[in-house]
Amino acid sequence: MRHNTVIQLSENLQKKTATHPCFTPGAHDYARLHLPVAPKCNIQCNYCSRRFSCVNESRPGVTSEVISPVEALRRFVEVQNKVPNLTVVGISGPGDPLANIDEVLETIRLVRIADPEMTFCLSTNGLALPQYAEDLYAAGVTHFTVTMNALDPLIGAKIYRYINGDGAIYTGTRGAGFLIERQLAGLEALRKLDVVCKVNIVAIKGINDTHIESVAERVKEYGVAATNIMPLIPVEGTPLAHNPGMDGKELKALRDTCARHVPQMYHCRQCRADAVGMLNHDLSQHMFGEKTCCHRKEIG
Repeated sequence: MRHNTVIQLSENLQKKTATHPCFTPGAHDYARLHLPVAPKCNIQCNYCSRRFSCVNESRPGVTSEVISPVEALRRFVEVQNKVPNLTVVGISGPGDPLANIDEVLETIRLVRIADPEMTFCLSTNGLALPQYAEDLYAAGVTHFTVTMNALDPLIGAKIYRYINGDGAIYTGTRGAGFLIERQLAGLEALRKLDVVCKVNIVAIKGINDTHIESVAERVKEYGVAATNIMPLIPVEGTPLAHNPGMDGKELKALRDTCARHVPQMYHCRQCRADAVGMLNHDLSQHMFGEKTCCHRKEIG
């Protein structure tokens, strides 16, 4: 792995990162818990649908149910009792956590009362990150993931159907440009805090695949710990449902190219919003999911 950025972490943050399976490849023996308390989203991506939940499906945005902060606390206590190697609590959806900020902050508050030392991470599209970065840091979030798929509004306009920001709906290049501006401002806000940030990039063949190296090179300037280039998962009923996708060889080549600029995450499992357990041994459906397959419902 070749890169030019040196990330300086505090001793406490180094310890937390060493046991975070998504941020440290060698931490595969540690477990994480995703709490699905965030149903609403403030953007609509052309590859995303939160209407489907299947016991055999694993992708971001999928959950068997949305739970309240009090239910999230109960789930945390139950999982901690049954999964002794639990080191991380994450909130990643099924919508965007920052579009559900009250529920997210309350969930973190309740879990921190139960376990003040637990590591918290959060995944977001970054639209509201400039507004809430300091609040989340004060609440105890130490690890952030920002999904950023483009720097060019012309490319972003092909990825995002609309952006809901500042009380208005933006579409096309205006919407994409608005989102990109907020994402960069959010990365700058995180750079000033004692946190670890990685950037997720959904690789969409024929749309942003030749642009991703530029994204990796740019976000390096904000001190991100890594980029995680994830292949598009085509989802029925979305505008990109019939995109050809990217095979493993193409994905590795893209990651290797971007590794010249910033460290890469090669071990991502594109987890569900209610994931439980280790990356290579998810327990979510065993512990909390339904036993029926491929039912459909609206989330949020």
